Amino acid sequence: MLITRIERFLRETGMPWTKFGRLAAHDPRFVQDLRNGRSPRPATEQRVEHFMNIYRETTHAA
Repeated sequence: MLITRIERFLRETGMPWTKFGRLAAHDPRFVQDLRNGRSPRPATEQRVEHFMNIYRETTHAA
C-alpha cells in the first residue's frame, strides 16, 4: 500500500507529513487523507513514488 511506503519514507527521512504532502502531491493534507482511507489516483501514486525515489537518490548521493 502506498501509505505504508510513505510512512516508512517519513520515518527514514524525518520529513514532516505536511511537508511531504506539499512536495510530493501539492497537498499538505495528502498523508492525513491517506491515513483516513483516501485512495489516490494512479497518476498521483506514480508522482509520489517518483518523488520518494528521486529524494532518496539525491540525499544519499550527497
